[in-house]
Amino acid sequence: RGGGGGAAPPPPPSAPPPRDDLFGPRARIDAVLALRRAARVWQPLGRLLERDVPDVLALTEDELYELLGPAATRLADAGVAVHWPRELARSLSASAVVRPALSAPGSATDGTTFFDSEELLRFNWRLALDGDPLTEREMDTLAESHRPIVRLRDQWVVVDPDLVRKARKRELGLLEPVDALAVALSGTAEVDGETVRAVPVGALAALRDRLVAGPEDITAPAGLDATLRDYQLRGLAWLDLMTSLGLGGCLADDMGLGKTVTLIALHLRRARRAPTLVVCPASLLGNWQREIRRFAPGVPVRRFHGADRSLDGLDAGPDAGGFVLTTYGTLRTSAPRLAGQEWGMVVADEAQHVKNPFSATAKALRTIPTPARVALTGTPVENNLSELWALLDWTTPGLLGPLKTFRSRHARAVENNEEIENEEAVERLARLVRPFLLRRRKSDPGIVPELPPKTESDHPVALTREQASLYEAVVRETMAQIEGAEGIARRGLVMKLLTSLKQICNHPAQYLKEQTAKGGGTARLAGRSGKLALLDELLDTILAEDGAVLVFTQYVTMARLLADHLAARAIPAQLLHGGTPVAERERMVDRFQSGDVPVFLLSLKAAGTGLNLTRAGHVVHFDRWWNPAVEEQATDRAYRIGQTQPVQVHRLIAEGTVEDRIAEMLRAKRALADAVLGSGEAALTELTDRELADLVSLRRPS
Repeated sequence: RGGGGGAAPPPPPSAPPPRDDLFGPRARIDAVLALRRAARVWQPLGRLLERDVPDVLALTEDELYELLGPAATRLADAGVAVHWPRELARSLSASAVVRPALSAPGSATDGTTFFDSEELLRFNWRLALDGDPLTEREMDTLAESHRPIVRLRDQWVVVDPDLVRKARKRELGLLEPVDALAVALSGTAEVDGETVRAVPVGALAALRDRLVAGPEDITAPAGLDATLRDYQLRGLAWLDLMTSLGLGGCLADDMGLGKTVTLIALHLRRARRAPTLVVCPASLLGNWQREIRRFAPGVPVRRFHGADRSLDGLDAGPDAGGFVLTTYGTLRTSAPRLAGQEWGMVVADEAQHVKNPFSATAKALRTIPTPARVALTGTPVENNLSELWALLDWTTPGLLGPLKTFRSRHARAVENNEEIENEEAVERLARLVRPFLLRRRKSDPGIVPELPPKTESDHPVALTREQASLYEAVVRETMAQIEGAEGIARRGLVMKLLTSLKQICNHPAQYLKEQTAKGGGTARLAGRSGKLALLDELLDTILAEDGAVLVFTQYVTMARLLADHLAARAIPAQLLHGGTPVAERERMVDRFQSGDVPVFLLSLKAAGTGLNLTRAGHVVHFDRWWNPAVEEQATDRAYRIGQTQPVQVHRLIAEGTVEDRIAEMLRAKRALADAVLGSGEAALTELTDRELADLVSLRRPS
């Protein structure tokens, strides 16, 4: 104690106890056992057991990388947790970035097309910390690092050696604009055999965003004499967006949804002085010409087909800015002439005709230069994804890369049996393809309510050379006989003439009473009839959509020829006519309604009433009955109570013939049409020689 009576000072704080006093004996034993267990799964920890106090372990760089990766997982499985300092960041990531090399190429945002630019795009690695991209200086720091932990932005960052290599070699090369767009849309790229995440920036990102977002609403163009349904307006807006960007696209709507009128509207909206070239099967030339004259009256249209075909006058004068129609066959033989003409747009109708990229037709089509390419088809993928590649590689060349690369990266992956890998591959391909392919089905929500329950279409088809020769010969010979006949004899000759001409319009083999191999003869059917060629086109599309169809003809002989033709093509079909027993008739209906047989050939008189065939979504009238009411009764075999799908009615009409003229009168409701409605073709026997000659003479399409 000290003097003065003052208070004693507080005792000094006690010193910390020795380290061994922090744990009891049991805790030390448990810690050693845990350490031994951990050392068995990760050997470097064994060095701790050699220390008097196992508190600190110096690690080599390789050991640190191992602890950051697989060792931590093995330790966790052994019940040993690895705790890292909070300030140690591990969220360094890498992605491939596509950006303009100098200035941004044009995009939809500045009024120019992306592909007008010949500038290549840079393809580089970009590293990011917590999602925030590193600067060039920070990338340099990382590239110069030789340790697994680097100081970045005032924090320690764990660095994978692979990321260091990417920082050291950032340049991945240069990309063509179309390749860059493919990378931007899919969000991935192939780098050294590895699929990596890819990020577009600048104008490329803006273009990607616009394509993904889709088009804005538009109105029908001036000059279109039609009211477009909502889904057709959406299709027009989409085509307008794609062609304005110089990208092209494939409109893959189901049959009957109005691809033709949508394309005509696109032509009017683009309003170019350069003409639009439409390439289609020969059987569709007449339909295109009539649809253009119907929906865009005043727009010039000509056929580049036949011996006297010409492209003169397309660049100036009244024919400028119109339509030119040609066939795939003519394209093959006249590709250099067509390639020498300036086109505002090229359209490939029924584009499945060029699904084989190595065919002469596909190669010829690729030689025609144009700023806008549109493929129209109801069946974009019939057999495999290579067909999809062929279509889109024409509409937007280079988008999907070389065919071999596309098959290895996308097609095989999509067809893989591994479910997770398959889903990822499908989604990756969908991101790439979706902006360039517009596919709508009749069953899609928002489309069926807009469709009328029944849509009727006249399909004009050109006669073949054989048909035209037979037709003109029969008219010349029979008219000479009619001019010298009277009364019943004259009426009989007129009826004979009309029947002969209708049979020639159907097929020369019917008029010439030829038989096919199945019927005991050797007649060849393919290539001799415009109607048969169009029927093949229709059936290919309908069956590819898993549809069913009724085919009516008033002639049993023609029905048998069709049955033999379809059998030769291995298309399942059945034939019902007046001689079919009732029991077999019922079995046929059951087979058709159950979906076993998709094509039902029917004699108009025998099957025009009394049948319920609602499985059919399509009805084809191969030849015309003079009384439309009879055709309507036949159509009602499909269009009746119980029908749940829209019905498409197709009437095949031989162009420039008596069939064509009768169809015109029926549409125009002329006085003669009323007579035909009342008494059928018998009314035509009362025409004068001049009127009859005008009715039956063959008129060449203009």
